[in-house]
Amino acid sequence: MIPVIICGGVGTKMWPLSSPKLPKHFLPLIHGKSLFELNWETLRKRFGANEIYLQTNAEQAEIAKRLVPEIVTENVFIEPESRNQGPATGLAAALLLKKGKGDEPFFLIQVDNLRVPGENIFKMMDLAEKLGKETHKYITGGFLPDRFIKGVDFLMKGDLVSEENGVKIFKVAEYVDRNEEEKIKENLSSGKLLVHANHTCMTPNDLLKMFADYRPDWYEPLVKIAKGADIAVEYAKMPKGAIEEITKQVHAKGDSLVIELPFEWTDFGTWESLEKYYQANNIEPKKGEVVEIEAKDNFCVSDNKKKIAIIGVDNLIVVEGDDGILICRKDLSGRVGEVV
Repeated sequence: MIPVIICGGVGTKMWPLSSPKLPKHFLPLIHGKSLFELNWETLRKRFGANEIYLQTNAEQAEIAKRLVPEIVTENVFIEPESRNQGPATGLAAALLLKKGKGDEPFFLIQVDNLRVPGENIFKMMDLAEKLGKETHKYITGGFLPDRFIKGVDFLMKGDLVSEENGVKIFKVAEYVDRNEEEKIKENLSSGKLLVHANHTCMTPNDLLKMFADYRPDWYEPLVKIAKGADIAVEYAKMPKGAIEEITKQVHAKGDSLVIELPFEWTDFGTWESLEKYYQANNIEPKKGEVVEIEAKDNFCVSDNKKKIAIIGVDNLIVVEGDDGILICRKDLSGRVGEVV
């Protein structure tokens, strides 16, 4: 199994602390450590530094190396420009194929997520590796939601394929787009609906075959990259797009499997999601002195430890950083990216 940490976004919904200079996954958000460091440390419990790959852009690669000096330079795949998750996933497969690892399953780990307990990811990886070699299907992850969640896609579970060490894997019966809210709400308590949490696993050869079947305009540049062509030139030829442009069709044909995550999965997408994580784990946010008068349930962070005073308002997020000051209602924290 080849673990590939993939990162490249800026995390605009966590402005003003997250920025191109220091994206959210490199911020010391959890006990003084970044999400990147925590994910790296988890993988190092099984894999050597020379067995872990990183895919990102040139600027973020330098940040990652400063935080984790043991990163092996030859294992860093550089995206020459942002083309979204579809081309990025294909690039990982093409560059692994170029290294002669076409028949070894790889496992994509999104860096802005946290998994607790982290070691349980190895249960998922073991099962994904075995099934990837046996079935040659697209393998992903999902979890049962306890409430309606906006902004995420869902998968409907089909037949149980197998269960090992308490980890279950199902056929995917149907892909449910995030905009199908009525259908999502109807099936929320059925036990069949899973939040699609990615964790793509396939061999590079199988993934590139999938690209050939569904997105030849992505496949052709990737094959050239695998054969040694200039990455910047070929990558620029790939239209931007999400991996779902392929996987929706794969799910519809029944050529995919979903593993129920054997760990608690937290996606740090907004300040509100970070606050909920802090509350659940009794973590104090980084802040200066906060004075509240006739105010409650406000989440305050000051990167420079400035005093914050709040009078007569509830349920606000207040974040102070070098790039600015954010004040918003918690239920609107998903719109912070519009500011950026």
